[in-house]
Amino acid sequence: MKPASPLVSTDWLAQHLEAPDVRIIDASWYLPQAGRDAKAEYRAAHIPGAIFFDIDDLSDERNPLPHMIAPAAKFASRMRKLGLGDGNLIVAYDGAGIYSAPRAWWMLRMMGHEDVVVLDGGLPKWRREGRALDDLMPMPSARHFTPRQNQALYRDFAQMFGLQKNRGEQIIDARSTNRFAGREAEPRVGVRPGHMPGSVNIPYTELTEEDGTLKSKDALGRLFAARGIDLGRPSVTTCGSGITAAIEMLALMVAGSEKLALYDGSWSEWGARAEAPVETS
Repeated sequence: MKPASPLVSTDWLAQHLEAPDVRIIDASWYLPQAGRDAKAEYRAAHIPGAIFFDIDDLSDERNPLPHMIAPAAKFASRMRKLGLGDGNLIVAYDGAGIYSAPRAWWMLRMMGHEDVVVLDGGLPKWRREGRALDDLMPMPSARHFTPRQNQALYRDFAQMFGLQKNRGEQIIDARSTNRFAGREAEPRVGVRPGHMPGSVNIPYTELTEEDGTLKSKDALGRLFAARGIDLGRPSVTTCGSGITAAIEMLALMVAGSEKLALYDGSWSEWGARAEAPVETS
């Protein structure tokens, strides 16, 4: 049942909207400066049957860094209450097109749930096509979720500290060019501007088309090759706080890369650690 690609089209979802094993999640999340309320927008209109997947609620509240992934027990408990679990094919979308849904995709895979895909173009494309929307709040039945943490998809500070020295994995930074170069102040207090030594900057905004869909496999392959990325080598993605790094990971997978991980603390952690080397250019 699971599609071969980590992406599904709006046509595919429309055809499988009533499938008993398909669950849809609205994983919308926005930066404060966007001036958008993800929960309010979900309550006003969502794809029929969609459950709101609160990225911040599924974070580790004991960690001062933004939306670090929750411990396995908490994550599994939340999933059970949302009616998401073993045997479900989960389709994640967001209200920006492709922005925060890949983060939910990574979180679920990190917890061992591989049956998860991202809706290409998200809610904006679904709306443009005049497809059904709903304002009814689903009442999910509890479902068992078995967490099996996949540490191969995760990198922490210590691992990244070693990687920027031995260059064992390609480090790809999804932030804007100005933030990467250190020409723009970081939004979090105490975080230095710049980037990790040896990292490559491919802003997440370059991965999508004007209509909000992800670029094609061939177009992504050309983009990564032009930036010196070898799709056959392991890569780890990073960004400001772990959201857009997941878009980079998704794009790399669509392009054909397989050995991929995400630095959960991202620049919010690296730029604040005095022992972490920082470059500007």
